Amino acid sequence: MTHTVDTTNSPSARREDDAVQADAIESELDASARIPKRSGRASTSDVVVARTDVEWLGQYLLGTWADVRLGARELSARPDLQRIDGQTLDEHRARVSGQLKLLVEHGQVHRAFPESVGGADDHGGNIAGFEELVLADPSLQIKSGVQWGLFGAAVLHLGTEYHHKAFLPAIMSLEVPGAFAMTETGHGSDVAAIGTTATYDESAGEFVLHTPFRGAWKDYLGNAAVDGIAAVVFAQLVTKNVNHGVHAFYVPIRDAVTGEFLPGVGGEDDGLKGGLNGIDNGRLHFDQVRIPRLNLLNRYGDVAEDGTYSSSIESPGRRFFTMLGTLVQGRVSLDGASVAAAKVALTIAITYGNERRQFTAGSDTDEEVLLDYQLHQKRLIPKLATTYAASFAHEQLLTKFDEVFSGRADSDDDRQDLETLAAALKPLSTWHALETLQEAREACGGAGFLAENRLVGLRADLDIYATFEGDNHVLLQLVAKRLLSDYSRRFAKADFGVLARYVVEQAADKTVNGSGLRSLAQTVADFGSTARSVGQLRDASAQRQLLTDRVETMVGEVAAKLRPASKLSQKDAADLFNLHQSEIIEAARAHAELLQWEAFTEALEGSAGLTSGMHDGTRVVLTWLRDLFGLGLVEKHLAWYLMNGRLSPKRAQAVGLYTERLSARIRPHVQDLVRAFGYGPEHVRASIATGAEKARQTEARDYYRAARAAGTLPAPEKKPARKR
Repeated sequence: MTHTVDTTNSPSARREDDAVQADAIESELDASARIPKRSGRASTSDVVVARTDVEWLGQYLLGTWADVRLGARELSARPDLQRIDGQTLDEHRARVSGQLKLLVEHGQVHRAFPESVGGADDHGGNIAGFEELVLADPSLQIKSGVQWGLFGAAVLHLGTEYHHKAFLPAIMSLEVPGAFAMTETGHGSDVAAIGTTATYDESAGEFVLHTPFRGAWKDYLGNAAVDGIAAVVFAQLVTKNVNHGVHAFYVPIRDAVTGEFLPGVGGEDDGLKGGLNGIDNGRLHFDQVRIPRLNLLNRYGDVAEDGTYSSSIESPGRRFFTMLGTLVQGRVSLDGASVAAAKVALTIAITYGNERRQFTAGSDTDEEVLLDYQLHQKRLIPKLATTYAASFAHEQLLTKFDEVFSGRADSDDDRQDLETLAAALKPLSTWHALETLQEAREACGGAGFLAENRLVGLRADLDIYATFEGDNHVLLQLVAKRLLSDYSRRFAKADFGVLARYVVEQAADKTVNGSGLRSLAQTVADFGSTARSVGQLRDASAQRQLLTDRVETMVGEVAAKLRPASKLSQKDAADLFNLHQSEIIEAARAHAELLQWEAFTEALEGSAGLTSGMHDGTRVVLTWLRDLFGLGLVEKHLAWYLMNGRLSPKRAQAVGLYTERLSARIRPHVQDLVRAFGYGPEHVRASIATGAEKARQTEARDYYRAARAAGTLPAPEKKPARKR
């Protein structure tokens, strides 16, 4: 490979070179706003006016379950379901508990349950509606998720018809509020190692639940501190002195009348938290608590009266992961709720940035709008692009979830794909929501720190999402293990070219010729013309190559480093894995980022049904947004592309310039892009984004305009001329 070294290093030469690159980028952006004639060629006469069809795009963003989302948004707009800032801990908890009853009255929480008990068997619609509750109060969203998405869903998915008839009606009606008692103080993400035991007593036909030490207390449980009357408790099932691993049990914990703990049950209040204080999180422990044998949720494992254990799944490990896999909806819903929170944050910050003025940089009279500053654009517009990518990816995840749980696509492979997809996307969306909320807060200055503008409250409430339903890093490790285990099983003796094809298929659900991917990426690095290089970078196939190449290379390298593990002792193999843990997690993150880019691209290319009815101007704007997301990922990982020889330094410089110019091109459309999210003032509820700032700015400008016209403004002090 030959590199051309630029020996001209004068400031004027650098400025001239930068100008050439900038002109080339502008030319390519103009080219992207052309549509082909019937002959297949584009010309300047075919230039499309880039604009966003807000109504059409807003309808598309609502997705498959549009009516359900709109209904949930209508409910979230009700003041009696919204958070009141400044309430005490007890007041906030009581308000949210009362709000759950309103959800029951409106039938908003029963969609996923079977028709046999009054549900609708609508799993995708249930999650779609649940996610929108974050607009009202994240505490309401999560507490309802505890009651019906965890406690009730565990009975539904881990129990059998007996449990459905015996327990679900009271759970659905809120007659029995309940807790989901899986996590222990000493074991969070490592559920297989929990300490609570459920030992079968053959003579009495009962299970005896026991907490053997302090670290085995069930902890951080919603509904455990105050409201919970029962709980689904996860414990090690022991019968005939054999531990059959973690199973779930329906356990009464409080007297329904007095609210006092039942004999043998104890607990504590977790107290004030960093956020979500409308939820009564608490701890539970058990001292030889007896429950009937039939309270074992026995869909995947049962114990006969004589203590004999049986299961339709022979492998203990597979049985454990199958049981936990049925509860994947928590991760799916957190992914969607995080995207919704990012949308709210950007609606607030971009609206404020379009109205707030600061500094008279280019005028002696008018101050500049914040979003006209390049740095402000760079802070917010790339996050808008990522939010769109995450939104499209979530729609695919939700569709996959509905297919699995409706039974339309419910094979073992389908369930594993769903679990992997959820474990990949949930970390990215929850981290993105937190980063976006923080950036939006800072972009709004002091106004963003006021509780009335919601950003700090949402940031506090969503903080826990990064460790809810599995710590994000642990989830990414699960994704990497899936990639590596599939590689080990199917390609143990294959070369990297075969692995390349496989990783592309896993990430993009496409068959891409793996041979030559690296050479193609290298070709991108070797184009001598800046104009040609930029043209390649904005091409979807080039972006796919760059992003896919990073995934395939990282997975292949990690697989090669871990290959000796099969010949090592258990400890040495674990040490080897731990030595490369950071690389493993980073490979999984790259895989997840590629999934989001593919989802955005599929939406543009029409495979997700987006082509029909799309205005050409909207397509241009969304293509710019997709390119900003894709090249933003390349820019984010630029060190990797440089160190691995995928981009030359000159090409790397072009990436940064291109993302800046893309942000500037998108800037006139950002207000329409956040309007398409479909949130009205009743959902946003931030004064700086719902008229207050605009009114202040209008008043100030009118005041100075009138004063100048009347000649009543004092003359400014004249500064002495600068000496030469």
